[in-house]
Amino acid sequence: MKPMNLLARGIERLALVVLLVGGAGMLASTFLGTADVVGTQMLGMPVAGARELTESTMVLIVFGALTYAQIKRSHIRVEIVYLAVGARAKAAMDVLASICALIFFGLLLWQGYDEAVFSTRIGEATVGIIRFPLYPARWILVAGTALMLLRLALDLVLDIDRFIKGVEPDFKRTEEQILADLANKPELVGKPE
Repeated sequence: MKPMNLLARGIERLALVVLLVGGAGMLASTFLGTADVVGTQMLGMPVAGARELTESTMVLIVFGALTYAQIKRSHIRVEIVYLAVGARAKAAMDVLASICALIFFGLLLWQGYDEAVFSTRIGEATVGIIRFPLYPARWILVAGTALMLLRLALDLVLDIDRFIKGVEPDFKRTEEQILADLANKPELVGKPE
């Protein structure tokens, strides 16, 4: 197996795990928010620390889904021009988008890392009834951004290869195909949508 395929599979597996953890965080936030509303409105007793925990969980939710969305190429894009041009022009646009995203997320990683180190050093926590530590959310942002950068670097290499070869992109892989590929079931990988 080619090293690029191995790297892509590794990133996909890790991104799927992080996505599932982010989904669990969303589920927990939903239940906590519901309990807080019910407790406040019906019992006159809000759930202590609900707001603080939900704020920190939002980082997990957003950065948990970021890389998986990049794998599926599901981020928002304006396709009016993209769909009207040829394969090389599409690849060139994807290369430009990947470079811009690498710069943006590189800066985010740099600053996020500095903030996470500082937050950990001072033991940053929320102010309220329950002092909830904030540094874990900062480290989640760093880890999610680093994973996104890995995927963007891989996509940049693949997009440059597509540009050189002049082939159309294949971004229509379904979740079923990705999961089948990750489970090493090649008979399901090429299955049509």
